[in-house]
Amino acid sequence: MTTTDSRSRLMEVGTQLFAERGLNGVSIRGLSQAAGVSISMISYYFGGKEGLYSAVLQAQFACFDQIDEIRGRGADPLAVIESYIRWTIRRHRSNPYLLRFYTSELTNPTPFFSAIVSPAICKVIRILADVIEEGAERGLFRRDIQGVNAALALAGMVNYFFLSTMATENLISHSPERDEELIRQYVAIFTSGLLAGKP
Repeated sequence: MTTTDSRSRLMEVGTQLFAERGLNGVSIRGLSQAAGVSISMISYYFGGKEGLYSAVLQAQFACFDQIDEIRGRGADPLAVIESYIRWTIRRHRSNPYLLRFYTSELTNPTPFFSAIVSPAICKVIRILADVIEEGAERGLFRRDIQGVNAALALAGMVNYFFLSTMATENLISHSPERDEELIRQYVAIFTSGLLAGKP
């Protein structure tokens, strides 16, 4: 195995093991054995287990920078909200470990939370809040809604669909083939609510 392969293998194995067991539930020996590399490679590439965990977290949360691209695509707040929902669903579909890191860091933060996780999440919420407030100023959304509260509700709604998959698999299909329907439903629920219109 080449040195580049060793680093990639450590990242791959580290991602899986840290997602399953958390930072403190994984040993250096366990990492090296699972990756098939010597313990010294962890120190060589990452400075130790914590450095590997930090690199894994950075890789997991790097996708959150895509919110800038979503925001930059257009000025229509409703289109940005739909794009956010679509992006979040795609992010969870293509990155099965992200939600584990997300919830683990939110409920039991490591020393890397404030440098990696919190800024990534806050950036998304801040941009969504700005979009919602812009929509309110333009008369598209209710003016009495606080942007951050609405952004948190939107993020919670979409992320909880994936967080609750195991508990709700008997209630609703979580198949990727249903994603377009899910997007339409969530846009409708978020923008129009549940109340029927007045006759």
